Amino acid sequence: MTAPPISFKLTATDGAARRGQIITPHGSAQTPLFMPVATQATVKGLTFEEVRGLGAETVLSNAYHLYLRPGVQRVHDAGGLHEFMGWHGPILTDSGGYQAFSMGSLRRVTDEGIAFQSHIDGSRHFFTPESAIANQHGIGADIIMCFDQCVFSAGDPGSVREAMERTHRWAVQCYDTHSASPYAQRQALFGIVQGGTLPELRAESTDFITSIPFDGYAIGGLAVGETKAEMHDVTQQVCAGLPSDKPRYLMGVGSPEDLVNSVALGVDMFDCVLPTRVARNGALFTPAGRVNIANSRYAEDDNPLDDTCDCYACANYSASYLRHLFKAREMLGPRLGSIHNLRFILRLMADMRAAIAAGRFDRFRADFLAAYRPTNESRRQTQKHRWVAERGA
Repeated sequence: MTAPPISFKLTATDGAARRGQIITPHGSAQTPLFMPVATQATVKGLTFEEVRGLGAETVLSNAYHLYLRPGVQRVHDAGGLHEFMGWHGPILTDSGGYQAFSMGSLRRVTDEGIAFQSHIDGSRHFFTPESAIANQHGIGADIIMCFDQCVFSAGDPGSVREAMERTHRWAVQCYDTHSASPYAQRQALFGIVQGGTLPELRAESTDFITSIPFDGYAIGGLAVGETKAEMHDVTQQVCAGLPSDKPRYLMGVGSPEDLVNSVALGVDMFDCVLPTRVARNGALFTPAGRVNIANSRYAEDDNPLDDTCDCYACANYSASYLRHLFKAREMLGPRLGSIHNLRFILRLMADMRAAIAAGRFDRFRADFLAAYRPTNESRRQTQKHRWVAERGA
């Protein structure tokens, strides 16, 4: 019997929270883990030496973007994505399903696949489940994702069901395509559970997707407009129905409070652009919550932004200096902000792993949430609904 391309073992549990290890052809990673997003084979503004130094063991790239530029064949000819971008640890690639969702009028979904126009030059393309898998084979990541249809979580139930059932059919096609190829020996394939925020659909999708022997399972279709309470309810429900011996991946979630709450529900893996995206706009994480470094209260603050943080920015520069960089629009500001936010998130993951191993995760979670002030949810909801409306999703 052929050995699976990755292995996963639990090393500790504390309630539903899990600590474990994923071993891939390009090394191992400790869970729960956060994957910095290298959409176009780069974490914006940072070298991979810096990303590794911040504590990252795994990164995520996007097959849709790499397909458009520089092209799958170019990446393949360069020796695969690891060689192309100089990251030699584990890599996960998303298939492009979410990008199709976010493109609004630039895409059209049918049972056969998704037709879309390039956001770069307007050229027309068509992704099928088979071609999405072939693209990821060529790119060469350690973990690849099924092609799925993501929809706005608050959409009408009929549309959510239609997208879920299409995702199920595509999952079968993705699995068959992958398992029949030699790439199945060195690339793991994860299935994706969909179903919006409707418990009956999530139950149906969990049952269907777990009936296929994927190497891991992802929860998709969250962080797309639902409330935090709905996100947590869906995550808890789906995790309860996933196999305990395979990794669980909550896609696109990266707010500190969401990471802590989702680990408490049994999630092992996360990714999100949020830490670096907000950092580039001067929104920086602290133990008390997210702050705007451009605020005048930092104008004469000669202390580090966060004296508990060991990142390069906090170890070498004052909050006042960081504010100056952003106000002057110096490129060093977004770089230092990204370094700080990623270190904050990766240190948070390490602290959660330690708490789980010590059997004190509940105490850790309570202390963190008591101190950390999340961003205003109603404002977040308004922004997300406006984003969805602009895309006709």
